[in-house]
Amino acid sequence: MQSLCDQVFSAESLNALIAKTSEEVISGRSYKQAGVDIDAGNRLIDKIKPMASATARPGTVAEIGGFGGLFDLAAAGYADPILVAATDGVGTKLKIAIAAGQHRTVGIDLVAMCVNDLVVQAAEPLLFLDYFATARLDIEVAEAVVAGIAEGCRLAGCALLGGETAEMPGMYRDGDYDIAGFAVGAVERDGLLTGATVSGGDTVLGLASNGLHSNGFSLVRRVVETAGLDYAAPAPFAAERTLADALLSPTRIYVRGCLDAVATGGVKALAHITGGGLVENLPRILPDTAAVRLFAQSWSVQPVFRWLAATGNIASDEMMRTFNCGIGMVAIVGPAHLDTARAAFEAAGEATTIIGTVEPRAAGAAPVMIDDMEHLWRD
Repeated sequence: MQSLCDQVFSAESLNALIAKTSEEVISGRSYKQAGVDIDAGNRLIDKIKPMASATARPGTVAEIGGFGGLFDLAAAGYADPILVAATDGVGTKLKIAIAAGQHRTVGIDLVAMCVNDLVVQAAEPLLFLDYFATARLDIEVAEAVVAGIAEGCRLAGCALLGGETAEMPGMYRDGDYDIAGFAVGAVERDGLLTGATVSGGDTVLGLASNGLHSNGFSLVRRVVETAGLDYAAPAPFAAERTLADALLSPTRIYVRGCLDAVATGGVKALAHITGGGLVENLPRILPDTAAVRLFAQSWSVQPVFRWLAATGNIASDEMMRTFNCGIGMVAIVGPAHLDTARAAFEAAGEATTIIGTVEPRAAGAAPVMIDDMEHLWRD
């Protein structure tokens, strides 16, 4: 009587099956054929290394490629530092970059969204790490994104210390990618900016944005779709540029101007105006005893905001809660230091406008009040 094994496989057929299976493992079921190209990843690293090296600054210890990046705080000149960390992404602005095939500026956005959050506490950005995830690695696209990240790091004065590239077929659709950033900064313990001293009579100084920056793009894309517009067509609000180019204007990096202004001793608080706009970001830096009154007639918004409000039929309150509406960073300055702080901002290339004042806050009162909000959408 034959055994079950003998009934199913002869010696010859069993050997053939083993050989076939071995051949599939070697040539038919490789990691590359599963959608992950290790060689492509290595080629990308070779392209990234010079970009990262170009961002080296005092404190940088090792080049990209190790298991972890090293940074020496003492070599960077700190005696009693507090570390400040931030992480962020670019959101659905990436969908426009992918649709238009324009990938370089989103790397600047990624750095900006992180380092602008550090500097509001007077922290100097020291190092940056990125995470790039995609379905199938396109070296040219990834190189363009990382080139933008390196440019953002250069503008912020921080080192691109490392990162991770993840190729994940099945997780993303072909052609799609996502990016995330991680920044670490430092500030001497006695220089940490908290907003605790903000009080009535202080001046609210607005620093102009580059436009939309990196917030509200799900709404932006819906307005574009509803209006039946093509990203390659001229922008309705800037005919000299394509719609994609205008919408992809990178987030402004405010690091140098903010650090220089803080060094004058007159800046009491800084707020990065991102998702939530002025009405939701300013309360984060106010003590319970203070409120801010903004005068909308004191600044003008870029045409993209007026176009969005009109084309999308977006109410003023919704515009103010979704977009920066022309102000990318806010500084609250004591009256005695206004001129010196403002001069420091402007010497660093920042356009500044006095947009409001700080008032005592009554019990139960709103922390942010905006006068004549409708003015922002008038030509």
